[in-house]
Amino acid sequence: MASDVHSQALARHFNELIRATGPVTVERWMADCLGHPEHGYYITRDPFGVDGDFVTAPEVSQMFGELLGLWCAQTWLQMGSPSPVRLVELGPGRGTLMADALRAAKALPAFLEAIDIHLVETSPVLRRKQKEALAGHAVSWHDQFEDVPEGPALILANELFDALPVRQFIKQDLNWLERMIDMDPQSVDSFRFVTSPGPSPAASLLSIDLDYCADDSIAELCPAGIRLANSIGARLKDHGGAALIIDYGYRQSQSGDSLQALLHHEPHDVLAQAGEADITAHVDFSMLARSAAEAGAQVHPIVEQGLFLTALGLDQRAAALKASAPQDVASEIDAAHQRLTAPDQMGTLFKVMAISHPELGDLAGFEETI
Repeated sequence: MASDVHSQALARHFNELIRATGPVTVERWMADCLGHPEHGYYITRDPFGVDGDFVTAPEVSQMFGELLGLWCAQTWLQMGSPSPVRLVELGPGRGTLMADALRAAKALPAFLEAIDIHLVETSPVLRRKQKEALAGHAVSWHDQFEDVPEGPALILANELFDALPVRQFIKQDLNWLERMIDMDPQSVDSFRFVTSPGPSPAASLLSIDLDYCADDSIAELCPAGIRLANSIGARLKDHGGAALIIDYGYRQSQSGDSLQALLHHEPHDVLAQAGEADITAHVDFSMLARSAAEAGAQVHPIVEQGLFLTALGLDQRAAALKASAPQDVASEIDAAHQRLTAPDQMGTLFKVMAISHPELGDLAGFEETI
């Protein structure tokens, strides 16, 4: 099977790398498993939906993307209606969110005329899906955010930051060692967690109170997420606009091992079948906020997804869709509403953070929820 070929190739890749340089960081493991140019998880497949490994909010209901589209249109008006405005999505999946957002944005034709759509996507498989979903729209694709042309921008990132590689540190005998991955001497093509031989200077970058963590505590740091948040903040400060970051994670920094893998919607061993499972870690929103603010941007209150969508009018949109729907479809709408907002589903674990130009002021969906 093709999947076995990719997994075996990645196992060989890590074996060779470890033999040459020693154990690899969790960051390197995660980066290569997800993004290796030939065998990475996101490069070789469409991982979304019932037939994939996980379901994101845009796949749960059209209401999610529609409300984000209306938020973009409202924010564009607040920006003074610049034309053109870059409408940017980072990690756009199948293009479902953008397609739903554009459909809802028809309510403001001037906004549709002003937007210049840019998608930041490295997967050739997902780019093909996005082209199908957005047929009829002029779209530009980029490998990285920095390649998006300058100018005022509205930026969306839903479940992107959780897939950015993290470094892990473990406290042992009052020292913070880096958690690493080595070959398992007991099994061919198997891997195990080990620790760095000495304290890691990079642990000083962690924002938790290191002195109060117990022995064997694990802490995480996402360098790529911090850099991206800083780039977004600098871009918005210099050129105007706003960004929405939606993901699961912590409002405040905390210790804990959040590294996890999913295969066919079930938990999977992070170190098994490299490149076959989705690997993610919880997002530290306070660290992203600090990085964006240091770049000169305004960071708005971090709110729960359920409260945010409700403030944007999810209840009213669900009622409107149900009004003309048969009973079975109405039940599906109710289930989707619950999935997006319920505390025991996506409502509280998922957070929403907005970043904007310092002079943009309050943004819809934030001040209403606190």
